[in-house]
Amino acid sequence: LKVLSYLLKNREHTYQGQTMRAVEFFETKIEDAMLFGDIKRAVAPDTDVILFNIDSKADSKTGREAVLAVFLKVLNEKQGYDGDHPHIAHMERYLDRQGKLEAFHAAYRDITGTEWIDERDAYQFNRDQVIEAFQRTLGQSRESAEKWIDNAEGNFSLTVENFASWVKEFLDSRGPQHRLVFLVDEIGQFIGTDGHLMLNLQTVVEDLGTLCEGRAWVIVTAQEEIDKIIGELRSAAKNDFSKIQGRFQMRLSLSSANADEVIQKRLLEKDEPVVADLKALFSEKGDILRHQLSFRECGMTLRAYADAEDFVKNYPFAPYQFRLLQKIFEVIRRVGATGLHLARGERSLLDAFQTAGRNAALKEVGAFVPLYEFYPSIESFLDTTVKRTIEQATDNPSLEPFDIKLLQVLFLIRYVEEMKGNVDNLVTLCLDEIDADRLALRHRIEASLQRLEKETLINRSGDNYFFLTNEERDVSREIKNVELSSPEEAKILGELLFEDVLKGQVKHRYSKNKMDFVFNRICDMHPIGRRVENGLTVSVITPLADEYPMYGEQKCVLESKNDGGQIIIRLKDDKNLGEELRIHAQTEKYLRIKNDSSLPDSTKRILRENADDNRERRQRLNLMLGEMLTEADYFADGQGIQIKASTPAACLSDALEYLITNSFSKMGYLKHLSQDPLKEIQAVLRTNDVTQLTLALTMEENNPQALEELRNYVELCDIKHHQIVIHDMIEKRFNARPYGWPDMEVILLVARLLAIGEISLKLENETLPLNKVYEPIKTPAKWRKLTIHKRKTSDPMALQKARQLGQDVFSTMGPDNEDALCAFLRERLRIWEEALLRFKPLADTGDYPGKKEIDEALGLIKPLLSLGESYRFIERFNQQKDDLLDLSDEYHNLEQFYENQRPTWEKLRAAHQKFTLNHLELDRDMNASAALKRMEEILTAPAPYGMLYEAEGLIRTVGEVNEALIQKGREKVAVKIPALIEEIKTELDAVSADDDLHAECLNALQKLHDQALKQESIAHLNQAEQEAQKAFDWAMEKIEKFVSKPPVKPATAGEGPAVKPPVAIKPRCIVNAAELAGPNYLETSDDIDKFLRDLREKLEDAIKTGKRVQIR
Repeated sequence: LKVLSYLLKNREHTYQGQTMRAVEFFETKIEDAMLFGDIKRAVAPDTDVILFNIDSKADSKTGREAVLAVFLKVLNEKQGYDGDHPHIAHMERYLDRQGKLEAFHAAYRDITGTEWIDERDAYQFNRDQVIEAFQRTLGQSRESAEKWIDNAEGNFSLTVENFASWVKEFLDSRGPQHRLVFLVDEIGQFIGTDGHLMLNLQTVVEDLGTLCEGRAWVIVTAQEEIDKIIGELRSAAKNDFSKIQGRFQMRLSLSSANADEVIQKRLLEKDEPVVADLKALFSEKGDILRHQLSFRECGMTLRAYADAEDFVKNYPFAPYQFRLLQKIFEVIRRVGATGLHLARGERSLLDAFQTAGRNAALKEVGAFVPLYEFYPSIESFLDTTVKRTIEQATDNPSLEPFDIKLLQVLFLIRYVEEMKGNVDNLVTLCLDEIDADRLALRHRIEASLQRLEKETLINRSGDNYFFLTNEERDVSREIKNVELSSPEEAKILGELLFEDVLKGQVKHRYSKNKMDFVFNRICDMHPIGRRVENGLTVSVITPLADEYPMYGEQKCVLESKNDGGQIIIRLKDDKNLGEELRIHAQTEKYLRIKNDSSLPDSTKRILRENADDNRERRQRLNLMLGEMLTEADYFADGQGIQIKASTPAACLSDALEYLITNSFSKMGYLKHLSQDPLKEIQAVLRTNDVTQLTLALTMEENNPQALEELRNYVELCDIKHHQIVIHDMIEKRFNARPYGWPDMEVILLVARLLAIGEISLKLENETLPLNKVYEPIKTPAKWRKLTIHKRKTSDPMALQKARQLGQDVFSTMGPDNEDALCAFLRERLRIWEEALLRFKPLADTGDYPGKKEIDEALGLIKPLLSLGESYRFIERFNQQKDDLLDLSDEYHNLEQFYENQRPTWEKLRAAHQKFTLNHLELDRDMNASAALKRMEEILTAPAPYGMLYEAEGLIRTVGEVNEALIQKGREKVAVKIPALIEEIKTELDAVSADDDLHAECLNALQKLHDQALKQESIAHLNQAEQEAQKAFDWAMEKIEKFVSKPPVKPATAGEGPAVKPPVAIKPRCIVNAAELAGPNYLETSDDIDKFLRDLREKLEDAIKTGKRVQIR
């Protein structure tokens, strides 16, 4: 701050004959030309600087105007006036303003022979001389001068406005561009927890800014952040001070974030030879260093050396030590193990590193600075209790010197939660050489820990070791240091009020309509729990609220009118509430943070005792708040209300009843509430066509205003193209002000508009018919999916057209009401659709007619049925008149066919398939051929429905011819196959064949004979003849093979009778005469002679070889 004052004043300094201004000292240090140019421009105007430590300048800081008094004192001193007596300085200012101050000094010198400036502090001892000098200077009577001097102190009035005007007067006397800067050191400690001093400072800054128009500046410093210095300050005062901080918009953070850079520059710069040696050392042992500087279970990043440059800059310290030591200073200071004057920033770090560095200076390269080397730098600041513990351990003969060092390390990290006191971390913290043997050091530390634990100087929890203090006092101090924000206090107070005392009530059932009204809960301007849109508001103002003094009766009345009316509950003041609540909140937060299973048992015991005490404290708070609620002042909807209830819940209920009654102006529109809304909704939705016409006339007798309100809302949303979701409409509009209507009463009104056709309802974008509305509309879970739409109706002309078209299509006249007509036409189309869907699978096989017509019909019906709104349905129905008329004709044909003609069709198809087997033979018959062709024409016709009456005659005509042909073929086969069988039998008998050969030779022929008698195909009958001949030839070959077997030897004695050998027969020779004749005709005698000659040769050759001849 002093350097800043020199720079702003831009004072000159002469050294060894060379004179320089302050700004010139920065020219070689700031490389950024633009930045240096800004600094030069900033210090160029003529500026007076007043630098002072406010604490040292203050006479006493017990008064509310202490800050202002010090500011006036330093201003007076700056102007040459008396700084210790503001009323004397005021006299001097007056004389100076009149141009008589020098004359007064001369008069006093003549009278006393001494200088006024030297004697003015003792002016009361020189009263007569002062009066005489004052009389001479101003030419007043002695009586006037006496009166003025004697009453000066009593008449002097010091206000912030006066002070600011005197500053402006001083500035104006120095010229229009002159500036004055107050540089105030240690403002944070001076203000402390006094909120009045904060407001005093704020007012000074504001008035200086207003009257001096930016020519008077105030710069303040604090050793810590101001909001941390004021430790025990209530949240309200902290909020006040945040406003003051807002006046200091230019925040110059002189933090310790880069303290390592300062230390590297000031303490650790090395000569070039040393730099080379250290780089070589890192190149050799860099990997070892990374392993040595490692931590376990560490909650913050503690950096090792990044590279050789980093090693050179930081050696003999490790990079992690900068952050860790800064953290150590911060937490030790916060928990109160040291006085608050232990600086957190660079001064303490510089001192600590300088002390530790000096101790390491004489060591060889390769040495490290362990953490315990930093202990001496803070020892002088420690509380006696802490210091005594370590000093007594030093005198303990059971302990070794290293034990004391380790104890110091454990103390330093005692309050650093991120640094666990496990052996691995302690080894790293105690390393004193790069090449130190971690294992040996570990053993040494473990032995030391055992000795320290034995002496009860430390405690162990799992793998972690702790410096042992008087824990009860330690815990109590930590609880008091727990920081609570204003919202946290309000939240806990709100939970006590609303959750404990009022049992978590979040809604109120209004007595007149049994409707539940949800309300939002607020405590001291902070919401409690989840906020509900359009809910009522219950706001409790407690004595702990920052704005509590402002909430008089008039303020509460005005506030209760906000948001359409709310409840304001102003609790009476209770001096014990604030202290009890704060201790309860701090303890609860502390216990929550400290919920760690690895804590020592003794600490757990202390925490359990605190928890028990806090539960009792909570019960006391609940009783206190319950009484305060019953005795509180209640305001609702702009009125103070008298509450006669004797319990907190009943008091709140009475207030809510009053608020609802007086702030829901349209609740009375529902003059008659339904006893059973669901039953009435169901009755309304099930009205038939006749009653529907009279419903509009009769239903408005109940709640005409309410129905009109709903109707107007629907029309307004329709005009604005706003979608109406039933859930949102009920919750955000008709549950809220000014309506307050019960859910089911709103649904009943919706049902009435539905019944008279003014609106329609959609579920997931599909319009619901009236008979399907009840289930979804009675279920609140489905209201988010239900939307209301103002219904567009068809004009009478369109309805009449649709009605007439319906008669033409369905041969039945529908009703003349739009909904009823729409339902009638839909039902007819749905019946047709169901029938067509039954016909479709048969038509899709290709064996039945009408596939194209069915597909086209379904393509016409389905889009029509998908139209939910009756208006659009009627319009589309009329537009598709021609298609519907065509469909009517086609449907009746399809229905007649699939319902009645299908058996005839199937009989015709079966007959045609049967006759097709013999179509070659049937085509030779003129009648049968014509009938078969007609059958094919009917079966392949696109619309055969009108031809099927011919089916029976055609089947009969073709059937008779077909039966005759089949019978003729069967008769032929019936003659030939038995003849072949008989011939085979004769041959078998002739050779004395056994039973096996009989069966083998005759079975095939017998089977062919049986099949042929059942055959319907003439081609198959002819084939049976050929197959019979083949079977005959095969059987004859088997017989010949049987005969050709070698003779059996005669039986010998003992072998039984001899087997009779088969009778020999001649082998067959089949002569095919047709093959001998060749492909040509026999046309001449020569042809005949040649044929007969060839035949004779064939026959004679066979006979000569001993064969039998069979001619075919």
